[in-house]
Amino acid sequence: MEIKRDIYLDRLIRREKNGLIKVGTGVRRCGKSYLLFNLFHNYLLDKGVHEDHIIEIALDDRSKKELRDPDNMLKYVKERIADKDTYYIILDEVQLLAEFEDVLNRFMHIRNADVYVTGSNSIFLSSDLVTEFRDRGDEIRIYPLSFREYCSVYEGSADEAWDDYFTYGGLPLILSRETPEEKAEYLMSLFQMVYLRACSESS
Repeated sequence: MEIKRDIYLDRLIRREKNGLIKVGTGVRRCGKSYLLFNLFHNYLLDKGVHEDHIIEIALDDRSKKELRDPDNMLKYVKERIADKDTYYIILDEVQLLAEFEDVLNRFMHIRNADVYVTGSNSIFLSSDLVTEFRDRGDEIRIYPLSFREYCSVYEGSADEAWDDYFTYGGLPLILSRETPEEKAEYLMSLFQMVYLRACSESS
């Protein structure tokens, strides 16, 4: 199931190679990773970008834990830049990267790098984002599915889609849950995760 998010994809495309760090912000599970790792990735391939010129790292992936270290991250990226063509550096949940400000600053000194990041914590969702990146960042706010986007992949009538959307909201993964119980359980587990993360960030 592919959910088209043309509004946000167009915003990314318009900002391509603008010399700034493209920062996708939004609540957890609203579709930031899908937008970059699927929709934007496929757009780059369709326009002729080679796969090895797209450097994608999901920092919330346990297997990528060593790349949360800033020196390891810089080394990893540097080793993959082998020519003067544009390389697209895409980092998901960049707040998990230690000293991410310094790392992103270093990436901006790579002339043939175009940088895209996402973040979900309080730093990225606050008005301090502009201060955090000053004139280096270009924010793209990403929201849960609109009703039109929700309906585009919903299996059922428009009335049924509205009942679900009104009851459970527009988080994309709701669409993969079949029963009301599964949808409610998903939302409850998500709220618990967000609450625990918020507590850990404030302590």
